[in-house]
Amino acid sequence: MPPLPLYLQIADQYQRIIHAGGLKRGDRFPSIRHIMQTQQVSMSTAVQACHVLEDWGLLRAKPRAGYFVENTDAHQPVASGLRPAANDTTAKPQQDLSQRYDGLHQFISEWMAKAEQYPVSIDFMTAVAAPRSYPTAQLNRAAASVLRQHPDILTTFARRYGHPKLRTVLARRSAERGMTLQAGDLTITHGCIEALNLALRAVCSKGDVVAVESPTFYGVLQALEAQGLQPLEIPTSAEHGLSLDALEMALDSQQPPVRAVICMPTLHNPLGCSMSDANKEALVALCRRYQVPLIEDDIYAQTSAEHVHSKPAKAWDSDGSVIYCSSLNKILAPGLRLGWMAAGRWQARVEMLKYSQSRYLDELGQLTAATFMDSQAYDRYLARFQARLQQLRQRAVQAIAQHFGNQVQMLDPTGGMMLWLRLPDHVPALQLSQLALEQGVLTSPGPMFSSKPRMAHFLRMSFGAVSEEQIEQGIAILAECMARLAAAPTSH
Repeated sequence: MPPLPLYLQIADQYQRIIHAGGLKRGDRFPSIRHIMQTQQVSMSTAVQACHVLEDWGLLRAKPRAGYFVENTDAHQPVASGLRPAANDTTAKPQQDLSQRYDGLHQFISEWMAKAEQYPVSIDFMTAVAAPRSYPTAQLNRAAASVLRQHPDILTTFARRYGHPKLRTVLARRSAERGMTLQAGDLTITHGCIEALNLALRAVCSKGDVVAVESPTFYGVLQALEAQGLQPLEIPTSAEHGLSLDALEMALDSQQPPVRAVICMPTLHNPLGCSMSDANKEALVALCRRYQVPLIEDDIYAQTSAEHVHSKPAKAWDSDGSVIYCSSLNKILAPGLRLGWMAAGRWQARVEMLKYSQSRYLDELGQLTAATFMDSQAYDRYLARFQARLQQLRQRAVQAIAQHFGNQVQMLDPTGGMMLWLRLPDHVPALQLSQLALEQGVLTSPGPMFSSKPRMAHFLRMSFGAVSEEQIEQGIAILAECMARLAAAPTSH
């Protein structure tokens, strides 16, 4: 039998110490830095060991406080079939690419396929607003105007990197949030996810390590998997966002080195939190000091009146080291699939990759969006849109408090269109989501938001696509399903 990976050896060593009484419930666990120094290992190995102990139920992480011993009775044999770490370089047989793919994408695909088997009446999974919330009539009028002015627009080739009018409007509106961008600095993309994929392709090669938030949007993890990149999860809290201390430790000591950082500093998905301006500025400075590109996903900032003029990290970018990615999908028209990015020093490479990957974008949609966004009517619409989301958010918070009481811990964000719930330890999110799905309520179970099995008792609930009545009904069903799980003998 081949030797165990080093991180499992370390986890087993600490498991024995805990079971022997060397560390008791509530004791502070040795820090990552201490493990690195005493075990003479990299940060990645030390973090993996702690994640394994957390998965075994022996540790619990507390934001900005470290790890604490949680359950001294839990036991896990080290040879129990744990999946290898992402950066385990142990030689493996050549994979047959025609076989089933077993990564996180497979789990997400299976969950979505399962969701399609049931008639969903209340959708808490889709992170967009309801169609009635968007300015359909105004967009239709804008599209008709574009067709009158450009009757050949559907039968002629489009510009390579986006229509100049849309790029100009986006550049002008970005100035309202502290960014200094010209139309030529922008590339229009098929949504924000294409922008993120282009950014990763521009700065990384297969096998590279990318620092990501934990938890993070599952689309980011899917993009990393698809490109053969290794996620290094950095603790992220609702109070402070991405841990700058943990990130600095990773940039300073991680082997192989971190090649990029990808994060969502404003209205994070799924936490709904935002980093302070001081922390955003410090994040940019930290990445600049280590000469590591920062890829910023800013897709939700405009969904909240409190954040509509908040500065993104890109506002502190003085040397082009931040690749800014955003989209109109959440705030204007999901069906247009319009994203955009400002790639800084990687602009030329992004343009080459974009042209080789998807070439031209539909200009009718671009000009429709640009025409509407270039008017005062857009600002009035956006204020109504944000107010509606705030109303739905308040209703969801009230309903959760009413139906769950103190059984569920909830992060109450200042904006966005989602809530992140911490379920009781005896309620696995996947089982709760399955029961709710059978009742017509679709949710996003926590394991979708991490490459590690560390989010088993978390749930993301998006409220933008439902009515206030559906929020009340759906949360009541979730509470009923949780009570059933709590009462089941197998749940203890």
